[in-house]
Amino acid sequence: MVLTVLLIALIICIFFGMPIGFSLGVSALCSLSSWGSIPLKLMVQRMFTGIDSFPLMAIPFFMLAGELMFSGGMLTRLFKFADALVGHIRGGLGHVNIVASMLFAGITGSALADTAALGAMEIPMMVEGGYDVDYSAAITAASSVVGPIIPPSIPLVIYAVAAGNVSIAGLFLAGAIPGILIGVAMMIYNYMISLKRNYPRRETRISPMEFIRIFRRAILVLMMPIIILGGILSGIFTPTEASAVAVAYAVIVGFFVTHELDLKGLTRALLNSGIGSGVVLVVVGMSSIVSWILATQQVPQIAANFFLSLTDNPFVYLLCVNVLLLFLGCFMDPTPAIILVTPILTPIAIALGIHPLHFGLVVVINLIIGLATPPVGLCLFIACGIAKISLERISRAILPFVLVQVATLLLITYVPSISMLLPKLFGYD
Repeated sequence: MVLTVLLIALIICIFFGMPIGFSLGVSALCSLSSWGSIPLKLMVQRMFTGIDSFPLMAIPFFMLAGELMFSGGMLTRLFKFADALVGHIRGGLGHVNIVASMLFAGITGSALADTAALGAMEIPMMVEGGYDVDYSAAITAASSVVGPIIPPSIPLVIYAVAAGNVSIAGLFLAGAIPGILIGVAMMIYNYMISLKRNYPRRETRISPMEFIRIFRRAILVLMMPIIILGGILSGIFTPTEASAVAVAYAVIVGFFVTHELDLKGLTRALLNSGIGSGVVLVVVGMSSIVSWILATQQVPQIAANFFLSLTDNPFVYLLCVNVLLLFLGCFMDPTPAIILVTPILTPIAIALGIHPLHFGLVVVINLIIGLATPPVGLCLFIACGIAKISLERISRAILPFVLVQVATLLLITYVPSISMLLPKLFGYD
């Protein structure tokens, strides 16, 4: 009865367009009310318990670091460096779009920030350069998927907290090569489409001296992910402390080195990151209530028995997980989905001998792809708003990119050495 009420209330709330955080809260309230014997003040207790986590403090700091980089005008330097690297290849601006997202991923770890910040610059530039507007919006939304995979990554932090006893640093390392692989796969598709549609490239070659000048202007931005990962892996600071160091670095560079960050920009960055962090933490808090209800109703044990009755083959289990999460990602935001499915699916994976770092990456990639798929892919809506096109147009244009991402996901899923190479090199066995 408790689970039935929870599910029905959640479906009704989502159907009527209620934000996912409130949908989870209302459905949890209805479920506990039908239970009868549980005091409703438990909701407040579980919500604060869910967000009372030191690793979760990394989320607002990483968001703030990205906002400071944007307010300090550093994204323009990043974009010009990406153009210097790949702008001369056929479909140059498409390649620049993807490479810029891969570089920006090392700053914020957020797909939505990637789409909003870079998309406002990239989509008009691509359209002006002769690219179809729906293709420009689609490649912007699709390339943002690498943001939460290449470290640092907010979803990987949330997974580590939800799973428990999983190293955030290990997950960061596991995401580096797969994130680059997904980016390269999209660049290959972009090159093929650009040849077919005769999309332009930058005809003028950049001289070595000009390249060095562009690189020197971008080096301060490129140093941030190196400082973050280097500090974590060397043991100088934890991932949460690394996020605070990233904020301090962005402030120092913006104010005293580039002189492009002012008090107005700092205020805007604090406001935007505060709003974004508030949304995420509300979702985390509400999801923790639902997770507690699922745990008390022994849903993880029921799910484990169900999956193990179907198969004890880890490859078949991973296929089932991929299908389930790709479907779930089409209708649910990654943050609550990660919190809800991780305690259910991860113990089964470990029991079948699947490494928790590898499985965590598979879970996150599956759900992150959902940000670029209809009907509720948030990156699609942001790109639609910038490009001023309908959801139907961008959905058709982005489908090939999603298929490329899913194909790469299957490769990552069934070749664990791709994601486990760096963690094993650094001793995360």
